[in-house]
Amino acid sequence: MKQVILVRKDLKLSRGKLASQCSHASVEAVLKSDKEKINEWRKFSKKVVLKVRDEKELLDLKKLADREKLVTALIKDAGRTEIKPGTITCLAIGPDEDKKIDKITGKLKIL
Repeated sequence: MKQVILVRKDLKLSRGKLASQCSHASVEAVLKSDKEKINEWRKFSKKVVLKVRDEKELLDLKKLADREKLVTALIKDAGRTEIKPGTITCLAIGPDEDKKIDKITGKLKIL
């Protein structure tokens, strides 16, 4: 069991902003997830942060994850600090079985 968080590299977010956006994505996805999956995942709490080129690639991967019925959380920034309001920054997928998530994200590089 794992959770994957996809981050847009084209935004050039500061480390603090990046950490905040990833945290939002992780929490939102967990809140939407099945309790049994959460309990299984919490034994190891495996999270992997991967990079995508841009918004298009992020949204394409979201569509694939949705087709596979994986839980997703798409994060849009409020725009109070570094970027414009409504900017899509990242996407969490899971927690779910590694093989299901790897089917969608297995070729991406670690951030």
